[in-house]
Order: sequence, then structure tokens, then C-alpha cells
Amino acid sequence: MGRGHQGFNHNTQCTVRHCRFSSSQTTSSASSAASSASSATSASSDSSNQSLPPEWDEDSLPSLTDFTELPHKDFGKNQLLETNEEFKRSLRGILRQFPPITYAFAYGSGVFPQSDATASRITHSPHPNPPEAILKWQKGGGKMIDFVFATKFTQHFHSLNLRAHKDHYSFLGSLGSGLVSHVQDAYGAGAYFNPYITVNGIMIKYAVVNFDTLHRDLSTWDTLYLAGRLQKPVKILFEEPNIRVANQRNLLSAVRCSLLLLPPAFTEKQLYSTITGLSYKGDPRMDYGSEHPKKIDNIVTHQIRNFRLLYHDLITSLPNIKYTDQQAISQPDWVDDTNLDLRLEQDMDPERRGNMVRRLPKALREKVYFLYQRKFGIPGREYKEMLEATKDEDAKGGLKKQMGTPFDRRIAGENDLPDMVAQAVNQTVKWPSTVQSLKGLVTAGPARSWRYLQEKREKGKQQQ
Repeated sequence: MGRGHQGFNHNTQCTVRHCRFSSSQTTSSASSAASSASSATSASSDSSNQSLPPEWDEDSLPSLTDFTELPHKDFGKNQLLETNEEFKRSLRGILRQFPPITYAFAYGSGVFPQSDATASRITHSPHPNPPEAILKWQKGGGKMIDFVFATKFTQHFHSLNLRAHKDHYSFLGSLGSGLVSHVQDAYGAGAYFNPYITVNGIMIKYAVVNFDTLHRDLSTWDTLYLAGRLQKPVKILFEEPNIRVANQRNLLSAVRCSLLLLPPAFTEKQLYSTITGLSYKGDPRMDYGSEHPKKIDNIVTHQIRNFRLLYHDLITSLPNIKYTDQQAISQPDWVDDTNLDLRLEQDMDPERRGNMVRRLPKALREKVYFLYQRKFGIPGREYKEMLEATKDEDAKGGLKKQMGTPFDRRIAGENDLPDMVAQAVNQTVKWPSTVQSLKGLVTAGPARSWRYLQEKREKGKQQQ
């Protein structure tokens, strides 16, 4: 046990053991995912295993207590992207220094490269004394590693973490775990970031989120702040079955939403760029130059293989999208060919697209509905009755996927649907991201916040 676990009671230790059970299952699952996904033929034949069963494609999902209750033994293994074993062990060693964590993942350029930058372009490493595995995975260069920790009891986590790592916090920590947890949960996207923290000789930034906040965003897209991070390649370190299900739905929703934004024919990179760009629409970091203007293109270009592992099975499970070059994906190693940019086509039939509108995450779908209510001039009472009828359908919990209503099909036939969906996504992202960025001045402190902004700007200039 690391220092952060001192003083934990018996129930806390049980929670830690549960996390380790989940992470060990992740290890074996990741190996299976890597071997199965690298063959297009096997991926295609198993694509139905990655789809939610009909009775689960509702606005409310069943609550699971164990991974054995998943709809299929291979369900969601597309999420378990592989990394070097020593690198993964180093990341998990960091997590052991913290209080109990229910779900955790590492993300960003410190985990998966987003550019061709090498050590020669980095003047110094931020890691004071990193393990050899970190240096090898980052090719000798130094990049801070980003984490998200989900916990079921926010204030309890911060209470224990303040006891063990008070230096991780700004002045806010001196005011107690109650205020820290309130600031985390009540403002922005529900995340509390501590940047520039050294653990086991490695410089990290970590965000603490409440389990329910993460689950809700994955399921409904109320902010897209956390869901958007998991729509891109990440390294999952601790697992939880309900989050795996919710994230699978999140990934499927990302494909559906992107299809509504795309023309009838497009390429793989266009699809993955659209998915990656969802959570950046309206993000103030993109507007004010604290992110590289070609960040989305860099992520997709350098992570095309991982995007395929993450999304290929989901793409082939949908009835309204197909690869136009079936011969290319029949080759055994096509997933590893980073020079390929395969073409795809989607069915633009209003009925099929109406079904996709109906199956958008609830918070986003309601924003799209509201935009069209204003466009069509639907009276408030009629609109409210329509929404109530939709809620009644959601509550039935039927054994078939939700089908598009006449209103959904009307929306799907409108030429401005891509613009309306993009506007709804922008509305979803902008305010929580803006507040979350401003919250950093308090949670990280002005000095660390300014340092982080300056380094992001400098990194962007180096990649131009």
C-alpha cells in the first residue's frame, strides 16, 4: 500500500481490493481485445457483441453488480486499448498512492502521442525521477500524464487525500474537504483538477469526479466534458461494469451524432475527426489559443489504429453505415496500416436518420428538439405534450430499440440538421467548459493555472 492508504478502515480496504480485481480483469481483457481487433474478419463477425441488447437501449440502463452481468463476455473490450506492460504497471503504481478509486483512466499526449514531437524538441522533462518504463514509452521526452479518478464518495475521497497529500491542493484545501467537494460537484463539469503533482517521480495532473457525474455524462451528455475524453483513445486502469456499459453507449452515440453531421460519403479520418471534435465545440481553450489549432487532426492522424480498435465493431454493428472498400478490411492486418484512409457511406433515408435522432443522448436530443421547436414555431403546449409522449415511451422499457417519432423523421428530412446538431453540441459544451476553466483558478491556484495555460500555448507553437 502506498502512503495515501494509511489509516483506511476495513471497508475502504475492501474497496481497494475490488478495484484491483477490476483492473486485473482489464489486463486480461485488453490482451483479448488487441488480438481479436487486429483481424477485420473476426472483428466483423463479433461486432454484434459490442452493441447493447435491445432492452438496454433505453434512457435508463440496468444497474450491474459484477462484470458477469454484462450482455456478453466480450462486451466493451474495444475500450481496453493496449500499452506497454511496464508503462501500464507504472501508471497503476501511481494510483496506489491515492484513496479508493472506483474507475480510473489516463489520457492525453503523455499516454498516446498526438504529434511527431520527440525528445529532441523537448528542452527538459517535467518528471523529476521517472521510471525507465515512462521514458521508453514517451521516447525519452517528458510529458505530464493526465488522469481521471472516479469515486463514489467525493468528500470522503478528498478528506483522505488531504490527509495524505495536502500539498496537492491550493489554498482551498485548507478550508476542508466539504468545501472542496462542493466546489467540485456544484460548478462546471463536476471535475476537480490538481495539476503539477509529482508521484513516484512522475509529474501528473489528476481530476477527481463523482461516479454518478461520470455515469450521467456518458449516458445523457449533459456536459460532454467527461464523455468527450472517453470518446478518444484512453488507457483504462480501473474498471467498473456500469461505466463500461455507459461508455459503450457513449461511443455508439458519438458515431450516431457524427453521422448526422457528415455527408453521405466520407472517410475514416473524417469520421474520427468529427467524433474527436464533438467535445471541442464551444470549448474556450480552442477559442483563446490554449489548444493547438490542428489538435484534432493531430490526435486522429497519430492514433488512427486505436480509433479503429475503439470504433470499428460499433460501425459494423449499425445498419445504416458501411465501408465501401470491403476488400481492404478483409486483409488480416488492415487495422495496423496507418496509411489507409478507408471510405464509408451512410444511408440518408429520413426514417433511418430519424431513428438516430431519437437515439441521441437525452440532454443533447432535447436541445435539438428545442431548436426545431423554435424553427417550426410549434406552440409551447403542443411541444410539451410531444415531449411528454416521448417520456412515456422511454418509461415503457420495451424490448425493442426506440424508433423515431414523426417529429424525429421531420427533423431528419431538414437540410439544416447538421447545423442544428452542431449548435446543440456547442450549447452542451460551452458553459460547463468555460466554468470548469475558470474554476481552475481556484482549485489549482492562480500560479499553477497560469503555468498550465502558458505551457499549453507553448506546446501549440512547437507543433505548428
